[in-house]
Amino acid sequence: MGAPRTACVVVIHGPGIGSRVDIGDARISVGRSPQTDLHVPHASISRRHCEFWRSGDNYFVRDLGSTNRTRLNELPIEVAELADGDHIVLGDVILKFISHSSVEAGYHEEIYQLATHDALTGLFNRRQFSDLLASEAARSLRREPNTVLAIIDVDHFKRINDRFGHLEGDGVLKKLAEILRSHVRAGDVLARIGGEEFAVLMADTDIEQAKQFAERVREAVEASVFAPGAEPQTMTVSVGLAALSKSRREPTELMRAADRALYAAKETGRNRVCCAP
Repeated sequence: MGAPRTACVVVIHGPGIGSRVDIGDARISVGRSPQTDLHVPHASISRRHCEFWRSGDNYFVRDLGSTNRTRLNELPIEVAELADGDHIVLGDVILKFISHSSVEAGYHEEIYQLATHDALTGLFNRRQFSDLLASEAARSLRREPNTVLAIIDVDHFKRINDRFGHLEGDGVLKKLAEILRSHVRAGDVLARIGGEEFAVLMADTDIEQAKQFAERVREAVEASVFAPGAEPQTMTVSVGLAALSKSRREPTELMRAADRALYAAKETGRNRVCCAP
């Protein structure tokens, strides 16, 4: 007997369109709570709305006592077996159940990439980064927080766009993304969160380790040769760091603290790393 096929559910209507979660050996929960496996932040969704699981070659969905019920192809269910292409309706949000061997798998993979990744650099986009940051902050509530956020901004980037045009500026951002990608660890979350602004979320990391990482990145960027308009030149970045703590557990608080540290790095001369107190 062959191994069970792999399946997934994809958000096809509502917040987080394109978001996907694979159904493996563990049960997969869906809901409004950031602690669920597929976080769907919408008022019509219960905190823990439903769950999916695999048994042999078959897949199932169960309602978890949700307010608006879980519907399978518009019919309310308690527990039901799934077939490829089924629609699971959760309030105002629609998920689709698909197998990776389905002819639609490539299409849904493309949706997932477009919904979660920055088209220019291939890194996570701001929306996906915000979701992952919220999940990590929620996870930290259950243990001693040991997570650091780095916000990295290209110094004087406007000059590149003004002098050489946005296409050349895009080339600079792509190269910078590659430098960052070469320095982050496998478990780190790397994203482009603004025009010339990047972010790295480092779990199981203290502020001293994060400072060492940020300095390595800063030095690597300064040592690289960028050539917008075929004119070799040096670029630099400023970095702001902030750590999750018992008094700073909310994602918005962490982002604000890292932003303030980045502002301090800019105000004190750029091409440096500053840490939030």
